[in-house]
Amino acid sequence: MIGRRPRQPPRSTGGRRGTSGGGRQLSEWAFTGGETRRLMARRVEQKARARERIAAQQAAQARAERRRRVLFAAGAVAVVVIVVAGLVIIRLAGGGKDNTATGPSGAADSQIMTALSSVPDSTFTEVGTGAVQGGPAAITAPALTAGGKPKVLYIGAEYCPFCAAERWPVTVALSRFGTFSNLGTTHSSASDVFPNTPTLSFHGATYTSQYLTFTGVETTTNQQVNGQYAPLDTPTAEDQKTFDTYNAPPYVKEGGSIPFVDLGGKFVASGASYSPDILAGKTQAEVAAALKDPSSPIAKAIVGSSNLYTAALCQVTGNQPSNVCTSAAVTAAAGKLGKS
Repeated sequence: MIGRRPRQPPRSTGGRRGTSGGGRQLSEWAFTGGETRRLMARRVEQKARARERIAAQQAAQARAERRRRVLFAAGAVAVVVIVVAGLVIIRLAGGGKDNTATGPSGAADSQIMTALSSVPDSTFTEVGTGAVQGGPAAITAPALTAGGKPKVLYIGAEYCPFCAAERWPVTVALSRFGTFSNLGTTHSSASDVFPNTPTLSFHGATYTSQYLTFTGVETTTNQQVNGQYAPLDTPTAEDQKTFDTYNAPPYVKEGGSIPFVDLGGKFVASGASYSPDILAGKTQAEVAAALKDPSSPIAKAIVGSSNLYTAALCQVTGNQPSNVCTSAAVTAAAGKLGKS
């Protein structure tokens, strides 16, 4: 029994295990704490970058707003300069006059129609042939008729300032022989000579008379499309032939001009019988209202010219109606009708 080696008791390892376990916990704590600090640092950095981006965006927006305000102010100044320059140019081109017609375009109202058809006999007489510079001239040609009646043919265009002037006396004269319906109002072109001359329009109008027929052709409007005045009415082949034949020498001094008026094949007129400048700056209503005043330059031009047209028409109708054709103003005007 003495010869046996007694078995040694097992070594205690508790201390080493304790030391080993504690080190591992310290290492894990140290790792976790470091990671937290790094995360916090990244978050701080991200927030700083976000603040920088926001500040940069705000600065960019502020710069854009300043540029927008500057551009807006510059644009407003440019518009004002352009408008003022345009007004100055228009003023200079018009010789210091206000040539803008403020009258409407559309159907002539009842007051205008009444004024055109009710010029006092005393005004016709007192005006005579007034300030007229031309008028219908007699021609030798076949009779121009329609429906068994003498025909009056007018060919013009709405842009034309001379047509604008001549429609007034033609309408006043024809209103002594019949009645217009759907007569229009318009003005000549704003970019031609005598711009925006207030006038009437025969486009779409009808005329009723026991003595005459009337055809009014307005070939174009007063508005340009692609550099050309927009087409409006197209004359018939017969009316175009009349225009081509009798709107040329020896019947008129200068061929092809508008307005052109053929009165039953016995008289023709080409061009305006007075200056459109007389109507500058007026409305259609103002022009019509002035017709009853024999001292008015407008009445002297329009009523004077209408007396000549009336005298020519009386020769076409055989002096009918007699109360018109035997009036003092018409008989006096008959002696002043021209010859081609």
